[in-house]
Amino acid sequence: MQCRIRDLRRKEVINVCDGCRLGFVDDVDVKLPEGQVVAIVVYGPCRFFGLFGRGEEFYIPWECIQRVGDDIILVDKQFQRRDPAMERKRRKLL
Repeated sequence: MQCRIRDLRRKEVINVCDGCRLGFVDDVDVKLPEGQVVAIVVYGPCRFFGLFGRGEEFYIPWECIQRVGDDIILVDKQFQRRDPAMERKRRKLL
């Protein structure tokens, strides 16, 4: 199957480990001399209508991609979720 980067940007990324929707492909990491796709990048959700930036982005190596379908991409990767309580404690220490 051949696919352009333009077509990848329209596909939704779903994690098969927990079934959550990560978002849509926003960027692609390409190794230039070979033209090989190394990873896809999915930006996090907007915070308060985009005024306060975005959440953390997901960097998904090509090896973690299981299937590329017509409208979705299935990935198999454990993502570390940050505990908000631990983040507040860490900010207080700084």
